[in-house]
Amino acid sequence: METLSLLMDGFASALTPINLLFALVGVILGTAVGVLPGIGPAMAVALLLPVTYGMETSSALIMFAGIYYGGMYGGSTTSILLNTPGESSTVITAIEGHKMAKNGRAAQALATAAIGSFVAGTIGTALLVGFAPIVVKFAVSLGAPSYFAIMVLALITVTAVLGSSKIRGFAALGLGLAIGLVGMDPVSGQSRLTFGFAPLVDGLDIVVVAVAIFAIGEALWIAAHLRSNPSRTIPVGRPWMGKEDWKRSWKPWLRGTAYGFPFGALPAGGAEVPTFLSYVTEKKLSKHPEEFGHGAIEGVAGPEAANNASAAGTLTPMLALGLPTNATAAVMLAFLTMKGIQPGPLLFENEPALVWTLIASLFIGNTLLLLINLPLAPVWAKLLKIPRPFLYAGILFFATLGAFSVNMQTADLWLLLLIGILGFALRRFGLPILPLILGVIIGPMAEQQLRKSFQLSAGEVSGLWSEPVAVTVYIIIAILLLVPLILAFLRKSRGGSSELTAGLASGGMISEDELDKVESQQPSSGRHSTEDDLDGKDKP
Repeated sequence: METLSLLMDGFASALTPINLLFALVGVILGTAVGVLPGIGPAMAVALLLPVTYGMETSSALIMFAGIYYGGMYGGSTTSILLNTPGESSTVITAIEGHKMAKNGRAAQALATAAIGSFVAGTIGTALLVGFAPIVVKFAVSLGAPSYFAIMVLALITVTAVLGSSKIRGFAALGLGLAIGLVGMDPVSGQSRLTFGFAPLVDGLDIVVVAVAIFAIGEALWIAAHLRSNPSRTIPVGRPWMGKEDWKRSWKPWLRGTAYGFPFGALPAGGAEVPTFLSYVTEKKLSKHPEEFGHGAIEGVAGPEAANNASAAGTLTPMLALGLPTNATAAVMLAFLTMKGIQPGPLLFENEPALVWTLIASLFIGNTLLLLINLPLAPVWAKLLKIPRPFLYAGILFFATLGAFSVNMQTADLWLLLLIGILGFALRRFGLPILPLILGVIIGPMAEQQLRKSFQLSAGEVSGLWSEPVAVTVYIIIAILLLVPLILAFLRKSRGGSSELTAGLASGGMISEDELDKVESQQPSSGRHSTEDDLDGKDKP
């Protein structure tokens, strides 16, 4: 009852005219950046960080959450109409969605994507209401050793498990941790990695780092690979669904939600895995398996539901533990830190009005997104015709203006350029972006918990595993790191992958032949967004 009462108070705050306006602005911006390939919610939030200095914290968070959810919605539009995923999590949607569009069913594909996203987002937010307080109660009982272990788990899972190249993942993480160490040592007061440059004594501002990595790095990458031929979009009327479409879509929506939320809440987070599992499940359960690969509506409904449910799941560890599982959540966490708010379990106790207003706004934002996306789908399709040079020139202008407005220092512009070149180099050599950003955000927090652990144990290393939770987490880390090595050794020793190994690698849900078949259907022209670029591969 207490949770329900707090949620009602959150609705009372979120339904004020000013917060409704920011929610509307957020979902419109989010949908727009989701539609445009390569411009993810993380870049949009990073660009708006300087603007939010003078805003109310709750209003800014409501707008950021709207951008996040809207980006998940908008990514499906470009996947369906252009066969070019605006987000890496919508790659699976493009498989069936674009085939439906080519068959003259673009309206139905957009409709099932929008309604499925609404259903999954609403259910996922309700699960967030139920599970977040439980996670908080558990987290409050943890000590510094357990917190440090959980942060190490988050860094390692995102870096080593989801990426195709562990070396590249750990290289990106190392760069992020190094950037996070720049500045004054919090204990001894000694300067670290400043090279005698006075503006670095206070450390690198997270706004400058985020804007440089996402906006500058992406703009430079696009400029290096710009294509002069404009993309052709498929015309679409107002989305609608017939009786048969509803019948074939509602079960995939629910199953996709069941996949998406728990995966989003995991430290390794992300929507790529649940969307793929949802696609495979719908293919196995469908009464029309022959349509898969030729425009099956279940192949759009299920993955899109999983995509948006994972967005709600991602906010659970961010709010309850102070651990972001993707780049957008990391930038939102940086905003809280910038505002002097300590993220973590005590956030629910110290800032209950802020947290529950944000959660209530997610229900409101989801409804706004449905009302906006259904009638305005043709308008979003026209955004795809904006010339890339104009688009990224504007991004560079606002990125530079935003970074300079943080401290009004010319040195920030030089740092913006240098880190932007680093962001371009990451893309050029296939290093994933997310480990670097998490290293910058979580690195200083992990260092603080590490030092507390050593202080409590009088410098004894054994203090790091002095709590049962810490021991359990370290065992999980060891399993995550060793199991892939063992499976690789077994495959090599047997002269090829066995059916057992393939089943283990995919959770026992799809054979290796089926996996190859599905991957061969993925669009070759699609370009992943930088936000969820976890695969560590070069972009085309």
